[in-house]
Amino acid sequence: MSRRVLSLALCAGALTSACAKPAGEGAVAPMAGKRVEGRSGMVAASHPDAAAAGDEVLRQGGNAIDAFVATAFALSVTDVSQTGLGGGGAMTFYDAKQKRVEHLSFYPRTGGDPAWGQADTTRGRSMGRAAATPGMVAGLLEAHGKWGKLTRAQVMAPAIRLARDGFIVSPLLARTIVSSRTKLTADSLAMARFMPRGEALRPGDRLVQPELASTLERIQSDGRDGFYRGSVAERLSAKVKSLGGLISVADMNSYPVMTMRPLCATWHGYTVLGAPPPMGGSAVLEMLQIAEQSGVNGSFTNTPESVVKMADILRIAGADANRWRGDPQVMRVPARGVATSGFARQRAGLVGGVLPDTAVAGDAWAFDSTSVQGACTRFDPYPAVPATQSAPGDDAASQDAVVYDEQHMQSFTSHLSVVDSDGSAVSATTTVGVLFGSGVYTDGFFLNSSGSNFDARTRGTHRYANSTMSPTMLLQGDKVRLVIGAAGSQYIQPAITQVTLRMLAFGEDPWIAIAAPRIYASAVQKEVEVEAGFAAPVYQALVLRGYRPVSRVADITFGGVHAVYVAPDGRRIGVADPRRDGVAAGH
Repeated sequence: MSRRVLSLALCAGALTSACAKPAGEGAVAPMAGKRVEGRSGMVAASHPDAAAAGDEVLRQGGNAIDAFVATAFALSVTDVSQTGLGGGGAMTFYDAKQKRVEHLSFYPRTGGDPAWGQADTTRGRSMGRAAATPGMVAGLLEAHGKWGKLTRAQVMAPAIRLARDGFIVSPLLARTIVSSRTKLTADSLAMARFMPRGEALRPGDRLVQPELASTLERIQSDGRDGFYRGSVAERLSAKVKSLGGLISVADMNSYPVMTMRPLCATWHGYTVLGAPPPMGGSAVLEMLQIAEQSGVNGSFTNTPESVVKMADILRIAGADANRWRGDPQVMRVPARGVATSGFARQRAGLVGGVLPDTAVAGDAWAFDSTSVQGACTRFDPYPAVPATQSAPGDDAASQDAVVYDEQHMQSFTSHLSVVDSDGSAVSATTTVGVLFGSGVYTDGFFLNSSGSNFDARTRGTHRYANSTMSPTMLLQGDKVRLVIGAAGSQYIQPAITQVTLRMLAFGEDPWIAIAAPRIYASAVQKEVEVEAGFAAPVYQALVLRGYRPVSRVADITFGGVHAVYVAPDGRRIGVADPRRDGVAAGH
């Protein structure tokens, strides 16, 4: 295919007059595996061996769910500082045959101990108190049991092999081990695995995890009971409690996976499917719609006015995300209202206006009961909050402006995107929280740090921690066009938004879009973090607007995006963020 034909094909997916000329078919990214094309299945994930595991399962005849489960279990072995069996996550699944979308949330959850409703006065001293009941294993097995095609043994085989035989340590994993020395040396077995002889593993070393292999084999054999009941659950609870934590065996036995409806919005002719609370998908849908309604166009790299508008948008939507969050089972969260075009239109009116020191959240309740319209109607999206529903701590007095402490949100996550040969797709984000989670190490895996995600407004018993994770999917008609998500705590939604705009609104090649420089703006200050690579007038325009640009080197905290773009001719283009070690793998 010629460069011109590919350019037209990509532009056909973007309903805009300004379409940058993308790279030609077979374009090669300057790093191995960062841009891969295929005609059948494609996986993009944050580690090469994990992406290969997903591709292996697809080649065996597995579907998108099988590839998701295989990749996620493999990431629990290879991307161990970011995700794992002791963590949790969320996934959105589009079934191309049934033309139906599903969402599972399996984030860490508090248990029944009343102390969960009290302030954690031991934060920073008690490792165990940071850990909440993990949902990763339950979520993966639930998805596989509902929609998978291959056997559990088949989808778990790559992860077990990687844990038992080992894999080559990457530069990113080596760096995270060094930076987490204090946490890793607190446990003798963790130290033996990651810092043998007291020295951190280096790139090129082989990491073998026999204890993790045994746990995975138990799950492969016994399913959910192999993790949530019996010796693994008992040792987990005993270890956590010995370190000041609260997880009980009963909490493990009863962990529930939430089956939910996705958020939905229309944007630039696409149907955007996002993750409902306690995940942060509403912010992505809001940002995209505000960008469209406020006239963001042209390449970010060279268009100062677009970047300045984006800084405003990130602050405005960030304020809404900080306010409208929490476990929807116990709190009234108007996520549907946040995702509506009406709310976005109201908020777009603030773009370019007076620049406040702190952005204030809008009233999403006024839009929460808006009826579903257009393409979203066929997906039965996330419902409005019933007017009769109430929850403790969510009265009018508590709805004054709430500023969420973004600094304690600094966490490290892992995202994967899958499209199979039928056009079915999965977007999934998983995490253990901060690097190596709470540091509690048992049976070969680290427990999460999500117990630290609660504040005075959200903490309590039997509730899920809230998160910025936003596995996202965009459809054109009944066809998946883009599967995308990111890692990086508060950088997740801005990264997804900027990459999606570049690919689908500006027509940039997927690799160019994902590697291009980004910005981040907080609702609570006027500093704008900027990566290198923008044209000089962009930085100057931010200063003239009243912002204080802060230089950032592209690194793992600035959003690690992994995506699969499906071209109109059916080609799958998998791309992996150069800020992380991930790759795409497909055929």
